[in-house]
Amino acid sequence: MKIKDIHIRTLKAPLKKPFITSLRRVEALEDIVVIIECDDGTVGYGEGAPTPVITGETMGSMVAAIEYIKPFILGLDIEEFDVILNNIHSSILKNTTAKSTLEIALYDLKSKSVKQPLYQMLGGTKTAFKTDITISMGEIDKMISDSLDAVNLGYDTLKIKIGDHPKKDVERVIAIYEALGKNITLRLDANQGWTAQESVALLLALEKQDILAEFIEQPVAADDIDGLRYIKERVQTPLLADESIFSVKDAKRLLEMEAIDYVNIKLAKTGGITQALALADLSKAFGVKCMIGCMLEGPISVAAGVHVASAKADTITMLDLDAVSLLASHPVKTSIVFNESEIRLSEDMGLGVWYETGSIISS
Repeated sequence: MKIKDIHIRTLKAPLKKPFITSLRRVEALEDIVVIIECDDGTVGYGEGAPTPVITGETMGSMVAAIEYIKPFILGLDIEEFDVILNNIHSSILKNTTAKSTLEIALYDLKSKSVKQPLYQMLGGTKTAFKTDITISMGEIDKMISDSLDAVNLGYDTLKIKIGDHPKKDVERVIAIYEALGKNITLRLDANQGWTAQESVALLLALEKQDILAEFIEQPVAADDIDGLRYIKERVQTPLLADESIFSVKDAKRLLEMEAIDYVNIKLAKTGGITQALALADLSKAFGVKCMIGCMLEGPISVAAGVHVASAKADTITMLDLDAVSLLASHPVKTSIVFNESEIRLSEDMGLGVWYETGSIISS
């Protein structure tokens, strides 16, 4: 199975509702899809979402990076898997989502070559999962309405986007909590919107109302490592790092400082599946649980995240893989069941996805 060609396409899909955080507003999904074609006709699918405000990548930069990496892996046999992975990561710095897109396709191919679902090839056995759903930031009445709609769809864990206005953020969370009741778990995500001092004040205000979220995600700027530790030392609410962790090195620093409680793994940040698995292993060594999350991605990328969750189910205990449920429609066929909060892997080889339409950017 030698790599014969790499095709780059776009995946476009409308959202059911605008996706709004303290960092951005998105009306529709537009991702990169790579199709790696082998000389025996086998193909592997990968996907990545351009997220300039987090990874620094755009559609154009991802295409350029993939085209740059392409000569370093063409002609190699899938059995030279470690060599291929090394060439992807050593040929160009950063560009983590572009690298992840290629890695996902390669892992799809590798698991097809051994005739196994990817999760089985990675040593996983778990096939049934539950994810949260994101409630976009907005006016309080709208956020309450969206939260109630989510509960009616069967979600029992909601991730509430906040971070644009400290006083309003507290009001939002209290109002949602009172509207839903104690049977619903709340996760809070400020997307770097607060200072460390604001974070402590806001979380203590919520805790005084007996509102203890499952965690607060990335309340301060990605590089404010001391701020994370400052928060952790002063509140009961567990602290989860997202944008502060791209690599194993990043996580090791935070874990050694005891600056966080949980780690958020995203393939787009780690550069793909290989380092995501290593990040889970590192977290396990520190006795820290992980969440696996996603950018605003389609079924190919999300499927890869679910396979990783199965492989490291003892450490990845929380899923934030709701992106497929946020789409009004998409051009990907999948044997994986995406049923709102419920996700179930299949026995099909590889990722269990097939991409058949979409405009070609290059080939």
